[in-house]
Amino acid sequence: MPRRQYVKDYAADRSRTNLLGDSPAFSRLLSMIDKLAACDATVLIQGETGTGKEVVARAIHYSSARGDQAFIPINCGAIADSLVESELFGHERGAFTDAKETRSGIITQAAGGTLLLDEVETMTPKAQVVLLRFLEDREYRPVGGRSRHADVRIVAASNRDLRTMVAEGAFRQDLLFRLNMVGVELPPLRERSNDVLLLAEKFIARYAEEYDVPPRQLHPDTAAAFLRYHWPGNVRELENLIHREFLMSEEAFISIHNPGRPQDRRKSERGHTASATGQFQVAKTRAIAQFEKSYLASLLAKADGNVSLAARLSGKERSALGKLMKKYGLDREQFKR
Repeated sequence: MPRRQYVKDYAADRSRTNLLGDSPAFSRLLSMIDKLAACDATVLIQGETGTGKEVVARAIHYSSARGDQAFIPINCGAIADSLVESELFGHERGAFTDAKETRSGIITQAAGGTLLLDEVETMTPKAQVVLLRFLEDREYRPVGGRSRHADVRIVAASNRDLRTMVAEGAFRQDLLFRLNMVGVELPPLRERSNDVLLLAEKFIARYAEEYDVPPRQLHPDTAAAFLRYHWPGNVRELENLIHREFLMSEEAFISIHNPGRPQDRRKSERGHTASATGQFQVAKTRAIAQFEKSYLASLLAKADGNVSLAARLSGKERSALGKLMKKYGLDREQFKR
């Protein structure tokens, strides 16, 4: 049986587990995370948008010896050239016209912990020079202040290939060398085989809990469509798609026929009905299964997971109800409040 891997994302919501999968590509990534958590090297995480670069950075941080200290993410594209030293290193009161009080910079805030330089490819030439100078010896000087030393781990993330940017003259080669002490390439979702279905199931369970609705399942046709789709937006696109379905539908099954082009729901329903008329027995079996599972989930939710009470409410024998629960993979623990 394949081993499912989990790494917690200790963001504001500590129950999130976006790092989930058992594909070879994902297993290699987890192995790399374990190795990086055991050291203090500067890390460069590269991958397509939506692959989970910040999630991986958090996993490295919270699995390391620095896990009890601060994890500070910063979007490099949001730092104005005129404020780069002040934002990174802070300033003393009176250092410039608007400096009415002493203010610590991001480096100070991340002391003892990890600083994530997200979208590092958006750094301006001036910001690159400032960062390079700091990375050389971890020494910095707040604007108007004295030189200090920072004990902080640097993790950078980029959705562009920085080597290509260096060749184009858009990124400093010496800064790339400093950042890329250890490089991590995140695999796109299309290269992670069946991980898309594991992630879909996790997101479905998450939103069922968040919106306090009975658990849902992926329709078999949707599962097949998910495996065929190339997922240009990767894990983020999948999560948003599942979320949208929870907001727009109250069906017992998650039915998305074309992940890349969400259809008008009325057209989708008409198309599904037309298809069903051509295969009556298949459609009938599917409809009965959908009704039974939806009814059981609603019944168990009403009974707070008490199977005996659910049996009395439904007028069925407890043993018969138990068989149906087993048939549809329903666990009474899911419905206890």
